[in-house]
Parts: sequence; C-alpha cells; structure tokens
Amino acid sequence: MLLAHLSDPHLATGPLTAGPAEGLQAALGRLLGLPTRPDAVVITGDLTDRGDPEGYDQLAQLLADVPIPVYLATGNHDTRETFLSAFSGTAHLAGQDRSHYVAELPGALLVVLDSLLDGSGAGRLGSEQLAWLDDQLSRRPDTPTLLALHHPPIAVGIPFLDGMRLLDADALAEVVIAHRQVVRVVCGHVHRTVTRVLRHHPCHRRGQHLPAERVGHDRSRHHGLPR
Repeated sequence: MLLAHLSDPHLATGPLTAGPAEGLQAALGRLLGLPTRPDAVVITGDLTDRGDPEGYDQLAQLLADVPIPVYLATGNHDTRETFLSAFSGTAHLAGQDRSHYVAELPGALLVVLDSLLDGSGAGRLGSEQLAWLDDQLSRRPDTPTLLALHHPPIAVGIPFLDGMRLLDADALAEVVIAHRQVVRVVCGHVHRTVTRVLRHHPCHRRGQHLPAERVGHDRSRHHGLPR
C-alpha cells in the first residue's frame, strides 16, 4: 500500500496568486508519474490561504481529474464551515459530512483529524474528538492505521512554531499509546520536513507541497505498512 502525503498548499485567488495552485498541480503530477502510483493522497490542511469559497472551488477543480482518492484535512488557515460546505459528502471526506473521519485504504486505515482552533494559529482536537478517535481505534485493533492532522503533536525545535503546535498533544499521545496498530502520524503546518517519535510512534511533518515517502517495507525511507 502506497500513501502520499502533501500539506499546506495555501491556495488563493486574485491577482498574483497563481503560484500555490501551480505548486499543488505540479506535486500531484509528480505523484501520478511515480513508477508505482500511490493508492491515495492525504493533504493535511491549510488547503486555502483565507478559507474562502473561491479557494475551495479552486481546490475542487484541481482535484477533479486526479484518478486516485485524495483525502483532505483542515488547518488554521481554513474555515471549517466553508470547507464542509464545499466537500461534505464527497469522496474527499470519505463520503462523510464532518471534518474528522475514517478512510479505508488497501490493508490499512487512514484516520483524518480536525485540529483547527478558531481564531488561533495553534491547534486543538478536544475531548470529544479524542474520545471518538479512541473508539474508532478500538474497533480495528489489528488493522495498521495512520493518523493525519494539521498541527504537529511534537516540538520541531523552532520556538515560534512550537508555540503554534497541537495544544492537547499529550492527550493525543495517551490515545495513541493505547493502540499499537497506529504506525504513523503525519501532519503539516510548519512548512518543514521533520521526523520525530510520539510515544514510540514515528511522527512525520512534511514540507510545503512535498510528496510523502512510500508506504512499504524499507523503514529508512518508507512508511512501514504492509503491501
């Protein structure tokens, strides 16, 4: 199973704003041109720069012809209500009508979380969503699972950015350590590529527009899920 991870396209509309759309289109083109095409893509937030309907319309148009599933998460630059208005019930939310959901992958699960905290650059999942996550993980204890969210639950070593990470990271870690099938946590937000360990689980932060590693057996380069 091969999962690609993109993040932070920051799509915008208006004069002199073509760059982000061109960057996302180029990244998707690179993924589709890989010798082994990914089974799916997840984009972990800051989908638009202003959370406006026009930005989500632009994203929908860019994804319309992508021949593999593309799953979406919110970030602090997004607007939850506008995001849901654009994508609720679509394949980009696995057919669901909320911004945290479960998507079935070949031989694995992808759990997409919503860390958007209105009015803040930092993120929070909240007790209700964490309880939902714990319940979902309890239902499939033997299925390798990836978690995807926008805000890193780890420090990246840059004080300014670490002040805007996931505020309830410890609570997320407590859920994760109770479910050993969680093999990776992927996130966005800081526009840098970082890999650290969250309570014995690898946590990957991708740089802007960069495709993720392969999901395969070589742990030095790839996400370690079975094919």
